[in-house]
Amino acid sequence: MGPKREVRKRPEPEPEPEAEAEPQFPPHFNVSEIKNKQRRQMMYQRLRQAKRKEQLAAKKKRQKEREALGDKAPPKPVPKTIENQRVYDETVVDPNDEEVAFDEATDEFSSYFNRETSPKILITTSDRPRGRTVRLCEQLSKVMPNSHVYYRRGLALKKVIPQCIARGFTDLLVINEDRKIPNGLIISHLPNGPTVHFKMSNARLSKELKRRGKEPTEHVPEVILNNFSTRLGHTIGRMFASLFPHDPHFRGRQVVTFHNQRDYIFFRFHRYIFQNEKRVGLQELGPRFTLKLRSLQKGTFDSKYGEYEWVHKRHEMDTSRRKFHL
Repeated sequence: MGPKREVRKRPEPEPEPEAEAEPQFPPHFNVSEIKNKQRRQMMYQRLRQAKRKEQLAAKKKRQKEREALGDKAPPKPVPKTIENQRVYDETVVDPNDEEVAFDEATDEFSSYFNRETSPKILITTSDRPRGRTVRLCEQLSKVMPNSHVYYRRGLALKKVIPQCIARGFTDLLVINEDRKIPNGLIISHLPNGPTVHFKMSNARLSKELKRRGKEPTEHVPEVILNNFSTRLGHTIGRMFASLFPHDPHFRGRQVVTFHNQRDYIFFRFHRYIFQNEKRVGLQELGPRFTLKLRSLQKGTFDSKYGEYEWVHKRHEMDTSRRKFHL
């Protein structure tokens, strides 16, 4: 008999590595109870990834259900935000309220809205301003028609206001600064007030903006006031509106926006162009800044004996994130 042939067995395939099982967390799992810092961070990342996967899976499931139902699909739910979960405020203005209409017809801005006066504005600064604040005043004077810049040196506001009234100015704007950065704005409506004080932040000049447009033209801009819904907000909005002439020049395509969001007022200055029936192109001209109301005072500026209608008291008023005053 011949030699036996060796039978070679085929090598068995190596088992594929099992996919890592998704971490299972108990229902009342609390990451903060883990004492080891590295272990705590690792478990926190895993917990976030697991929640993210659950959210994506639920979202895909809802999309498939909506595609299957087609036109019969229910409308999408409105997402919950701080704005639409706002605490009810009794002072929200009703446009059909007779009391509000009477107050508007007799307040300090009624002469402007009745077209009896046109705005004439003096823009000044704190004592001996730095270059950045001076440039902000100059750029604001280009935004607001019929405005003049005055560089104040050691002259008290109580002496400036009578001179403004004698020369026919309707509003006085004072920009304060701290460490060469603009940090406050005072607007006093002349001759009978009121006076408002804002905290200013995030002030940026035109040259500091990306993709800024060319220099603004001398056309009177349009004015947009957003979300000034309470009685206090209505007063602030009317004061902003009285800083600009009645009839804007639509040919200039320039618009000034005062947008109130969570009691922060965002100031923007744009030039727009209609690209088609549905799209509009915007080009920011600058400057831009953010305002936070600090106080509303009756009459003209008087820091010592002035009567205040409203003062922001942070520890008493800011008890809820969903409570707004404007």
